Amino acid sequence: MNTEGTRRDEIINTATKLFKEKGYSAVTMRDLATAMGMKAASLYNHINSKQEILKAIIISLAEEFTQGMDVIKKLDEKAIEKLKMIVALHVDITTRNPYGMASLNNDWMHLEEQLVYYLKLRESYEQDFVEIIKNGIASNEIVNKNPEVIMFSILSTLRSLYLWIPKKEEIDSKVLAENLSDLLINGINK
Repeated sequence: MNTEGTRRDEIINTATKLFKEKGYSAVTMRDLATAMGMKAASLYNHINSKQEILKAIIISLAEEFTQGMDVIKKLDEKAIEKLKMIVALHVDITTRNPYGMASLNNDWMHLEEQLVYYLKLRESYEQDFVEIIKNGIASNEIVNKNPEVIMFSILSTLRSLYLWIPKKEEIDSKVLAENLSDLLINGINK
């Protein structure tokens, strides 16, 4: 059994929770060591820096979103169905990792060497999202409104799910995705 990978994963998971609670800038390696029940010097046997942890959290999530979008955009589906899949992608990733999503949303600007790469992933994701909306407008599935405003409206809700999900005892991610899709795509009109 690879205990190194497991211990490293434990450290990253603990740091993810601390980053959400205190914010990346306020957490020290000493805080992390205390939370792990080890000496600060021992952390460096498993991880090189707080920056390495942040990179592991944010880049892995950003790549997961990008890979999901790549699959969705290539499907031969109507734009509305693709939008529902995007909502489901966000619900799935957020329910599995709400603490990591807090870092993705709140701490991305602290990435150092990986900031340009992260911004490239985010920009590509948003461009694909807007393109799906434009295709939906062109095929008369979606109202002819500003595609970027539509994307921003949907993404604002999806990006804040990490705040709401941990407060719920049990979440059926499929039901949540269906409810969100219905509300975000169809609105609240009767």
